[in-house]
Amino acid sequence: MRITDPTAIRALAHPLRLDLLELLATSSPATAAQCGRVLGVSQASCSFHLRQLAKYGFVEDAGPGRDRRERQWRLPDPRPTLRLSAADSPVVRRQIERMVVEREMQAILAFIDSDDDESTAWRRGAGLTTALALLSAEEAEQLKTQWLALLEPYLARSESTVDARRPGRRFARFFLSATPLPTEAADE
Repeated sequence: MRITDPTAIRALAHPLRLDLLELLATSSPATAAQCGRVLGVSQASCSFHLRQLAKYGFVEDAGPGRDRRERQWRLPDPRPTLRLSAADSPVVRRQIERMVVEREMQAILAFIDSDDDESTAWRRGAGLTTALALLSAEEAEQLKTQWLALLEPYLARSESTVDARRPGRRFARFFLSATPLPTEAADE
């Protein structure tokens, strides 16, 4: 999915809309009522925001629900991604990147601050890893490609209805960021 329209970006800027996209990525199709129960917000609010997302093609109608009275929603692509090219507006690129980073940081901080009953195994397996690596821009791109290749079997598994809900499995966020440290020289 390639987004360049600033209005479409604003459609993504609402936190509930991002929550809805994430929820539909893990349990689609779903009605506004189901989304509201999971997210702890009103059905009316979910319905409004789902319609706004549909207006820009982020979600689509998946037909009536089980009771035939409610509309179900789904993602048009089971693995939605936002792709930006070098030709895209720097303002658009910054807005999308900022939105993604802020959302991931909120999720990371919520996990750190949670005092729920997460199992020891999840606490040990999840969490943070930081490192400083000496590499070129090309090597950073290669590392990102390798990282995505490493995740690929797990991403494909999440699309499989057979594997998705086996006991002990949960959806987990992964976030990679390579940010070069400042140097004396402007361009190295």
